[in-house]
Amino acid sequence: MDDMDRDRDHGTDPEHRIDLDHRILSALHARGADPLVASAARGLSLAGEHAALWLTAGLAGAAVDGARRGAWLRGTVLVAGAHLASMAVKRIVRRARPAHVVPLVRTAGRYSFPSSHAASAGAAAVAFGTLGAYAVPPLAAAMCLSRLVLGVHHPSDVAAGAALGVLTARAGARWMRENARG
Repeated sequence: MDDMDRDRDHGTDPEHRIDLDHRILSALHARGADPLVASAARGLSLAGEHAALWLTAGLAGAAVDGARRGAWLRGTVLVAGAHLASMAVKRIVRRARPAHVVPLVRTAGRYSFPSSHAASAGAAAVAFGTLGAYAVPPLAAAMCLSRLVLGVHHPSDVAAGAALGVLTARAGARWMRENARG
């Protein structure tokens, strides 16, 4: 067995990964045929544009939780940082959006990798979840799935974006907790 056969058997063959990405996206995109699912996905997409939902949530947390205002504001900065980092990576990688499905929503940009919606959602899930906003992680997961239902990202784009967001928030976790009262 040569290296190529071994890669194919272990699922690391690049063509196998691309095919898997396409099949997962096609299956989730098909859920958008349901008008309620499509409408919910569009709503999440709109709310997540430029991290607006998560930035608003962080600022609201800072406004109502005076004892941890500093932590909320630092968490909000981490969310913004994850979003900005994803936009920078997009400009370097320049991966095209999926071409094998018809998108159900317009996008602000033409590049796909990584998903900025997923990056800000991943950062918010970690940063705000640690502050007790337990509704944020499931909402962040729904945001990530919405990008696939809408057909505007490959699953690997969403996974990479979410990982970037989570890593950004985890890297800033200690800073976020510093002087939480401030």
